[in-house]
Amino acid sequence: MTQIRGTAGYNLGLNNQFGGHRSDNATNDPSPLDQIREQTSKIEDFLNSVGEPLKPYLPAIGRFLIVVTFIEDAIRIVTQWNDQLLYLKDFRHIPWGITHLFLIFNVITMSTCATLVIMRRYSEYAVIGLLTVVVVQALGYGLIFDLNFFLRNLSVMGGLLMVLGDSAVKKSRAFAGLPSIDEKDKKMYIQLSGRILLIFLFIGFVFAGEWSFGRIVVSLFGLMACVMVVVGFKAKLSAVLLVVLLSVFNVLVNNFWTLHPHHPHKDFAKYDFFQILSIVGGLLLLVNMGPGQISVDEKKKVIE
Repeated sequence: MTQIRGTAGYNLGLNNQFGGHRSDNATNDPSPLDQIREQTSKIEDFLNSVGEPLKPYLPAIGRFLIVVTFIEDAIRIVTQWNDQLLYLKDFRHIPWGITHLFLIFNVITMSTCATLVIMRRYSEYAVIGLLTVVVVQALGYGLIFDLNFFLRNLSVMGGLLMVLGDSAVKKSRAFAGLPSIDEKDKKMYIQLSGRILLIFLFIGFVFAGEWSFGRIVVSLFGLMACVMVVVGFKAKLSAVLLVVLLSVFNVLVNNFWTLHPHHPHKDFAKYDFFQILSIVGGLLLLVNMGPGQISVDEKKKVIE
């Protein structure tokens, strides 16, 4: 191959005179990458046909799942009000009174903003409110340096950014006649940031817990899908794969409903369960609206 490439520009060697037929055959032979693309395209077409009835409902399902962890958290604070106050006062040493304001702020903000996200009203302000809650809770509960908590909440933030991207897509469709350059750029970078942040939960899963053969296999498939989501190559198919993996993991590992009401890990399992649901919601929005313009899939469309 080096000899052919080196002599091609100077009409040297016999390949140019007598090897034309052989060169055509070499060109026509599909590369392994082309074969992979062909197979994944067939799988995508199959998934599109199977999921067609659900497609109109995916944005609503995705938005609900993204904010469901905030709804559950608000309910948990209300139902465990005294326990929350004691924890903040005795363990976090937050002055009495400020503890009440802290919990009231969280409950009102999460309830209001989650409702707005579901209703698709004032999504930008709702997302900012929920992002503020994530930061405030990390500081208030002293979890900002907990790596697992940090990675999970990065993924939750990614889901919230996908809500912003979904709102931007809706606006661009509503005003398709006069697209704004700034709005298009903003949507591009929001979708890219959301894609990148969404995969941090799986990274946390890979490096937590004991290793086994099954865990290694799942981790390899999941990491491959995460990389494809980030670069935007077959992003919809990769997001579907992650949805399946996370959903199975969530039901098998975070099955809080099987634990005794007073089990010490019940609240942790419940919290993890709803957080993973939120990230699944973000992935569903990615499946619905695609990876955006900064992606291999979009560049391939432009080339074709």
